[in-house]
Amino acid sequence: MNPTVHRWGRTLALLVLPLALAGCGINAIPTKEEAAKARWADVQSQYQRRSDLIPNLVETVKGYAAQERAVLVEVTQARARATSVQVNADTITDPAKFQQYAQAQNQLSGVLGRLMLIQERYPDLKSNQNFLALQSQLEGTENRIAVARRDYNGAVQDYNTTLRTFPTVIWAKTIHGGSKPMQLFQAAETAQTAPSVSFGAPNPGVNFQPGSPPPASAAPPATAQPAPTGLPAPAQ
Repeated sequence: MNPTVHRWGRTLALLVLPLALAGCGINAIPTKEEAAKARWADVQSQYQRRSDLIPNLVETVKGYAAQERAVLVEVTQARARATSVQVNADTITDPAKFQQYAQAQNQLSGVLGRLMLIQERYPDLKSNQNFLALQSQLEGTENRIAVARRDYNGAVQDYNTTLRTFPTVIWAKTIHGGSKPMQLFQAAETAQTAPSVSFGAPNPGVNFQPGSPPPASAAPPATAQPAPTGLPAPAQ
């Protein structure tokens, strides 16, 4: 064979091969994997934002409804459990760790719902500007969490499908053999159930049912401390 022809043939092969491989989806798996990891980071960011809001919210409610100690303690404990779960990029391919994280966040969502219902029993709290600002920020954060989880699930579904469909399944079994399916967020078992609220009697000898008008003695004590100030402005 003519050396010149051979050299040109080899050069052409080197140029065509990367294009052929790209057309077969060899880069699709790592590209979609990185996209899913980026969406996972968004989810973590929004959960962290919610966690950062909770201490101020608890302190504000405590100033007006200190007798609702059980709910306040539950929120604080649920926040501690949620933030104690260590997560990283590998969490989304580990079913056990992923479920642990999701369950901790779902538990926190549940007790937060109970905390927000307390405002119905305390007119002064409902009109407090600090509480309203925090409530607005929390509602905005919950919306961001929902969007972040939806986007994450979409990216993961796309990535997981790539691992199982032709021709990219070839690369998933060979060059990208270490790539694992990622976990999806599922709706919590309690997602279709409204938060249950069971208020204890604020003073000894006072009993009432949830949802009933509070007795006169249920008013916040006169010694309740004013709500903290200097909180961030409501989220846009």
